[in-house]
Amino acid sequence: MSEAEILFAAQGAVGLVTLNRPKALNALTRDMVLALAEQLSAWEHDPAIRLVVVRAAGEKAFCAGGDIRRLHDSGKARDGYAEGFYGDEYRMNAQIKHYPKPYVALVDGIVMGGGVGISVHGTYRVVTEKTLYAMPETGIGLFPDVGGTFFLSRSPGEIGMYLGLTGARLKAADTIHAGVGTHYVPTAQLDDLVASLAQVSDAAMVGDVLAKFATDPGPAPIVANRAAIDRHFAAASVEAVVASLQADPSDWAQEQARTIRSKSPISLKVTFRQIREGASLDFNACMRLEFRLTRRFIAGHDFYEGVRAVIVDKDNAPKWSPDTLEAISTAAVDAYFAPLAEGDLALG
Repeated sequence: MSEAEILFAAQGAVGLVTLNRPKALNALTRDMVLALAEQLSAWEHDPAIRLVVVRAAGEKAFCAGGDIRRLHDSGKARDGYAEGFYGDEYRMNAQIKHYPKPYVALVDGIVMGGGVGISVHGTYRVVTEKTLYAMPETGIGLFPDVGGTFFLSRSPGEIGMYLGLTGARLKAADTIHAGVGTHYVPTAQLDDLVASLAQVSDAAMVGDVLAKFATDPGPAPIVANRAAIDRHFAAASVEAVVASLQADPSDWAQEQARTIRSKSPISLKVTFRQIREGASLDFNACMRLEFRLTRRFIAGHDFYEGVRAVIVDKDNAPKWSPDTLEAISTAAVDAYFAPLAEGDLALG
């Protein structure tokens, strides 16, 4: 009998969640999403559980995202799994965001996409020397979902737009600068941290325990480029962002321009508008918007082409359609944001 993909245990005051697909970098399946949502509901009403801690099995990843190959295959087959997965995942993201007890994610290793969704919305996000964060969706013909509309639009300066368009990878110090991480604790200390959290007699003590374990992650490399990020990525459109970068002779700016030009044009246009609009939306409105966008991407072309190029054939040579930013009309972008005929995602 195979071991469960997600494990739950009570450890003193802690409701402990362990993502348990290490060979798949703990990528999320729909069964894992549903099981986590059900367990969170149960612990919410259990007075013995004062906080929730989420961690992952294996040495490499906290959670590398959703099971993209499965979602790709489902979308092509039109079997309904992909739509169901995203709806359940977004409801679970909202559940975490609104959870009444402290929620502590131990982000030890790779965290991308869906892994960001089960960590960044929690009360505390502990990062380590192994943390590697990214929202790389524009490179596979999607957009930064799982609440990216909300948290990227609220990142300092234009960091959120920079991360959303480029898919840039951040390590521990940068995640704290960007607001993704809240505390830095070395990997070797995580077991002791959980043991100490298990002893708390009141939820109000959780922050104090984390503060005792937290150490300085060192300087954040992103700071060296903050002024450039805030200048270039404040532009009024993706095309203007690229033009601004191209006019900057620095190696960093030229590299960002090349990176953006390699991404799906429709993904870039949708992501730009998504992040700009997200700043004025509450969390649940952001999730309802993302469900609209997901449905449109599943029905489109670039998601399948992006996954083919990056994950299936691994030739890293996607043929986007349309293949330029200029070929995408405002009306084409508007169509992604339009209300769904069947109605918006239902949230509690």
